Amino acid sequence: MKTKYIILSAPSGSGKSTIASFLLNEIESLSFSVSSTNRKKRKNENEGIDYYFISREKFKSHIESDDFIEWEEVYINHYKGTLKSEIDRLIKEKRNIIFDVDVSGGINLKKYFGNNALSVFIDVPNLEILKNRLLVRGSENYKSLMERIEKSKFEIKMKDEFDVIIMNDRMSRAKKEILTIVKNFIKK
Repeated sequence: MKTKYIILSAPSGSGKSTIASFLLNEIESLSFSVSSTNRKKRKNENEGIDYYFISREKFKSHIESDDFIEWEEVYINHYKGTLKSEIDRLIKEKRNIIFDVDVSGGINLKKYFGNNALSVFIDVPNLEILKNRLLVRGSENYKSLMERIEKSKFEIKMKDEFDVIIMNDRMSRAKKEILTIVKNFIKK
């Protein structure tokens, strides 16, 4: 089996994690690539399931050792990245791999995996909807909310670098559309 890579990227609050969970439940051959981050764990997150939560020093050590396929300083002193060892683990298990990453990470993963990857940008109708979704999530203070909105403006401009753009104006429709696209890509 040749491993296929499904890369979901979007601004924070677009629904990419919800869509990733849906695809994992619907497609048996998919496994989730757990990213590493040095940010603090949120109350609903689990180590090794949502992220590998590591110190900034450990993250920088991985950078120096070239242990990441891709990494980024997402916000000042806030890093995220995909460890090569995580991908190797999933390949050995003969799994197709799904990523839930920010936009720069998605572009870098697509470059790395090439035609074996399907890059999907989850779009939203407008920034006001995105802001409301982040407010409902309740995980942001005002400063971090504004940082995410500003970053979203930049990220939305990069959506044409992805293979597919899915508009998430209605989650049920977005799920149905992406399920068909991903199943067809895995079959190829």
